[in-house]
Amino acid sequence: MGVVALSEIVLTAEYSLMSDYRGSEFLGFAACAPKIVPDWLYRLVVCPPVPRHNGVVKYAPGGTRKIEAALLEKGFDVVVAHPDQLNKVIDNETKVLGITSNDPLGIGPASSTFSSLMGKETYSAIFFRKLITNPIIKDNGLKTIVGGPGAWQLADDSVRKQLEIDCVVVGEGERTAVKVFEKALKGETLPGIVEGEVVPVEEIPSIKHATINGIVEIARGCGRGCEFCVPTLRYFRCRPIDKILEEVKVNLDAGLDRILLHAEDVLRYGAKSIIPDEAKVLKLFEEVKKVTGWGAYISHFAFASAMAKPELIKQLKELMEVPSRKIPWIAGQVGIETGSPRLIEKNMRGKVAPFKPEQWPEVVIEAHKLLHDNCWVPCSTLIMGLPGEKPEDVVKTIELVEELKEYKSLIVPLFFVPLGVLSEARRFTVNDMMPEHWKLLAACVKHDLKWIDELAKDEFRSFVHRIMLEKVFIGFIKRGLKPYLRAMEQGLNPLQM
Repeated sequence: MGVVALSEIVLTAEYSLMSDYRGSEFLGFAACAPKIVPDWLYRLVVCPPVPRHNGVVKYAPGGTRKIEAALLEKGFDVVVAHPDQLNKVIDNETKVLGITSNDPLGIGPASSTFSSLMGKETYSAIFFRKLITNPIIKDNGLKTIVGGPGAWQLADDSVRKQLEIDCVVVGEGERTAVKVFEKALKGETLPGIVEGEVVPVEEIPSIKHATINGIVEIARGCGRGCEFCVPTLRYFRCRPIDKILEEVKVNLDAGLDRILLHAEDVLRYGAKSIIPDEAKVLKLFEEVKKVTGWGAYISHFAFASAMAKPELIKQLKELMEVPSRKIPWIAGQVGIETGSPRLIEKNMRGKVAPFKPEQWPEVVIEAHKLLHDNCWVPCSTLIMGLPGEKPEDVVKTIELVEELKEYKSLIVPLFFVPLGVLSEARRFTVNDMMPEHWKLLAACVKHDLKWIDELAKDEFRSFVHRIMLEKVFIGFIKRGLKPYLRAMEQGLNPLQM
């Protein structure tokens, strides 16, 4: 198709995705938080908007940039705009609005946990509703196409009808979404929901413009096969180093001084099996360091990968010269999920490979020791309410959390949300919590409060930003949790006291 008018396609994302969270990926969890402070304070302290000019953003989410790149390569002209300034880029020539969302209804694992416990709606859901109900959409007769990691939340016909969404793309979009956009521009009827085709690695386009926090995708999928997770069910494929460096340079040329390499498990880059290929991982980081001068941050890794190749952890520390002022520690999101070997055996055998399910607690503990000694900081998730979970399973998880208290880390407990193979299972809610769950929640809170001040001081070098965060948010959280912590430690629901 030939080049279309400049503003026929506008891409955007909910406000919570259009921020760099002051350069902290950890702080990005605040998008899943319930609304406990006014919008203006949340935006000022935690979630300032990305730079934009005449509505067009300088940086955008990685997924948005991938769709933009796919559309550009097909000959479309595309504008990526800030959700608060759509009026500056939408006119009577605009036909389609594409929206990226991580958590449109606030029912993802993190959001459903925090909102359920606090009884308040999440910022992500509030911002998405504000965007999708913007009068400019209806006034200009725009077709709306929504995608992103949270698109599954919009699968229900009644939800799409209520929000007046024309089409939802679930899964990868570089092939499928482009076809939907083309149909929309032709005025054809759009399917309410469509499953995105898995895109071969050679067809994944390179971004043309900078991403928020310099995120660069190095691999897709996972392949470990955890039944509660979607990415782990997609086959694992890695992008060539030259394509990765191309995107690194795009971000550096836009003035960013940080690069974040993204994969479900960065340690398995280039691996042909479940065990990391040390040479390929080191080669990737060496080449990135040549371009950036210091290395890169990472998004996710796996404890099993770390313990399968412990020397790789040490080598990456030395390669990136950690600790330094640029990188005080190497951080990444990682899943503990449970301390129960029985539940590992039942729902996620692949998660522990090449180890056995009965070895999982030991693997997690030894991985924390290894990471702590080499300036790595895991931000871990736990899942409460896995199908078939019993009190004794939760007790094993509590015991595991308590074994980790001496290792710098964060542990975030999440409610089970039916996804992946377990999509037909029952959602876990605060009403399902056993006394053991409240004790587990207390153990996680105590662990995080032990480390959060030190992590904040390392992460936020700006005195002003650090003080705002510590005094306004961390201080608020500590004061707010104190009355409830004693009840939770006794296995009681503090919300009913």
